[in-house]
Amino acid sequence: RRARSSPVRRYQRRPQPPLPPYQMSRTTNFALIGTGGVGRALLEMIMSSRDHHASTYGLWLNACLVADSSGAIAAPSLADARLRDALKLKESGGKLKDMSGGDGVVARADGQTPSDFLSQLVDGLAPDTIVVDCTATDDTSSALESALAKGQRVVCANKKPFSGTQALYDALVGHPHRHIQRVRHESTVGAGLPVIAALQRLTAANDPVKRVAGTFSGTLGYVMTGLQEGRPFSAIVTEAKELGYTEPDPRDDLGGVDVARKALIIARGMGWRMEMKDVAVEPLYPADFASLSVDDFMKRLPELDAGFADKASAAKAQGQTLRYAASIEDGKLTVGPQTVALTSPLGSLSGTDNLVEFYTKWYPESPLVVRGAGAGAGTTAAGILADMVELAFSQSANTK
Repeated sequence: RRARSSPVRRYQRRPQPPLPPYQMSRTTNFALIGTGGVGRALLEMIMSSRDHHASTYGLWLNACLVADSSGAIAAPSLADARLRDALKLKESGGKLKDMSGGDGVVARADGQTPSDFLSQLVDGLAPDTIVVDCTATDDTSSALESALAKGQRVVCANKKPFSGTQALYDALVGHPHRHIQRVRHESTVGAGLPVIAALQRLTAANDPVKRVAGTFSGTLGYVMTGLQEGRPFSAIVTEAKELGYTEPDPRDDLGGVDVARKALIIARGMGWRMEMKDVAVEPLYPADFASLSVDDFMKRLPELDAGFADKASAAKAQGQTLRYAASIEDGKLTVGPQTVALTSPLGSLSGTDNLVEFYTKWYPESPLVVRGAGAGAGTTAAGILADMVELAFSQSANTK
């Protein structure tokens, strides 16, 4: 007598209508740390994808914790209605410690650091819970390390832990053997762009990466495109600030540190062992501009117009153009303005898109190129959600 096939196998053979949570073939717990723009976009995306995840994967992503720096809501299963209440509170400028309408509210104690508070929350999670870091702070580092030590899994959009010390990177990613079934950090580099995934596939195929060149800032891409069009540097930066493309202090973008962090994560993904101090970064303003107030900085920007105009003209005369790019090659990681051929992938880039070129054994002259929008809450949340679904179907973190 033939044994009856399992419900999961039957479900995989032919499409089925969406199932209620208790009939899902797989339920995966997740804990969200960070409810800024990206964190809120992620929760919205998870809830709007319920039917898709059910019909395509038989998957239910179960929220058991949502936290900000003030407090958290926690329960074995947070209903979507509860999550929407949290979103409304955060969108109105509120804090999770002030959530009402139910139990499970945890407030950070007076005198307790955000780092200790987040570590405390993570300590109470079940094994195999996916801890999702949507913050932009160093305060999550200890919590992420603790999560992995306790058999949980990690998805991260926060680039600071992965661009911190080499020792912290090793603890998160795994050294010398990488625990790829427990950690995903795609969105630390290019929002939803599959940059880390491309690098990991090259590594898995033993296709050595000899050189990487890339632009990792939509803001700086916008500035470089403006210079290519012959516009004054000061006018481009002023316009970018007015459009909200830059941080309130444009030096946070023009300094190149964010690009350097992303490039460092890629270099480490290639197996390089280096610290941030080893990265050569050239900002788009002179050192004496660093101590100015924002207003004074903006007023003095026209002093830089002639120099950038000369560089853009010289590049154009040689069939090249300026790009603010990172270069990873021969043991050196450099970040700053570079001249590239107009016919190259980097040279063809315009606007705020990001682009990464991988030159390898099998892609020696025509590189493997990843290109697209590299910023935005929606695209970043999409990258995080894809990482979460992949981890949901990875081997258990506790399977030996």
